[in-house]
Amino acid sequence: MAPPGPPYPPRSTAWPRRTLQEDVGGPRPLCSTGRGRCPRPDSGSAGISGSLLRGPAGEDAGVARGLFQRVRVLCWVMTAPQNLESKARHVRDTWARHCNVALFVSSEPAPHFPALGLGVPEGRGQLYRKTVRALQFVHRHLRARADWFLKADDDTFVLLDNLRWLLAAHPPQRPLYLGKRFRPFTRQGYMSGGAGYVLSRGALARLAPALARGTCGHGGPEEDVALGQCLERLGVAVGDSRDTRGRETFHPFPPEIHLTHRFARGFWYPRYCWYPVVEGPQCCSDLAVSFHYVSGQEMYELEYLSQRLRPYGYRPRYRPALSPPTAPGTPAAPNATRSHTGPEVPEPCPSPSRTPPR
Repeated sequence: MAPPGPPYPPRSTAWPRRTLQEDVGGPRPLCSTGRGRCPRPDSGSAGISGSLLRGPAGEDAGVARGLFQRVRVLCWVMTAPQNLESKARHVRDTWARHCNVALFVSSEPAPHFPALGLGVPEGRGQLYRKTVRALQFVHRHLRARADWFLKADDDTFVLLDNLRWLLAAHPPQRPLYLGKRFRPFTRQGYMSGGAGYVLSRGALARLAPALARGTCGHGGPEEDVALGQCLERLGVAVGDSRDTRGRETFHPFPPEIHLTHRFARGFWYPRYCWYPVVEGPQCCSDLAVSFHYVSGQEMYELEYLSQRLRPYGYRPRYRPALSPPTAPGTPAAPNATRSHTGPEVPEPCPSPSRTPPR
């Protein structure tokens, strides 16, 4: 949730938003696990697909393959009937292939895609209700197939390998959620819906019964705020998603905004961020997890840049250690818990006078 006004500063004329070319070719479609066959629309998959982890030919992906097996991530992508071809299919054909399980949720079923229909009307005011229905479906039918549960929009780009590194230090049975942490409306903060957020198996196990009992309501003006308030009430801890150098990994804007823009004085974003905003090339971790407001064409660009493009003769400059999960009740280190502390708990900001963009 963000206050009224444009979601981010206007792009300069040097960085125009390109229109999507419908004839842009994408990578192979999302396929099921096992023999690599795509699920038939009438197979009862209800919008669920498994993924295969395949790195570029000849590249050593042993560590990533190990994490793929050990840190299982279910991705549920929020979409709408009118967005299946213009947005969701580009997610399906790029980063969603790297999820252990991918689930596209919409208001209406679309067996040809496939997408799960939740029977909730479309519209911003219905987002939290739609999220609740998706969480209940995942808990009821799919909780045994993953350890972590990622929510993303159909214009969010996610790097699953980096997310698994971040999550590897945390035991999934611990009630925890992570993402881009904002300040207002809750004491411990809440995670930006557009940048995506991830719930542990322990958090889902605590949340689903609370939703069934009515401990948390099924409606609210803003999905991310309402979920954050519910999780705080249930005692689900907020995780620090920064890397070991204190750089952010979840991002609510496209890469060029974070890399090239200076946020105007009084702009809502620095005021909402839990941690101090860093502008320019140091804005973002080398192991960034997500970016928001990414067009269909840019999905393929980011997939190529993250999965294929490599400078010849160089090893990655940032290679933090991979930590095993810690026992519940002990601090996780080093890829998820930092030695630096966050700011004091801020006073909640007043609610915006009208519905803001996400």
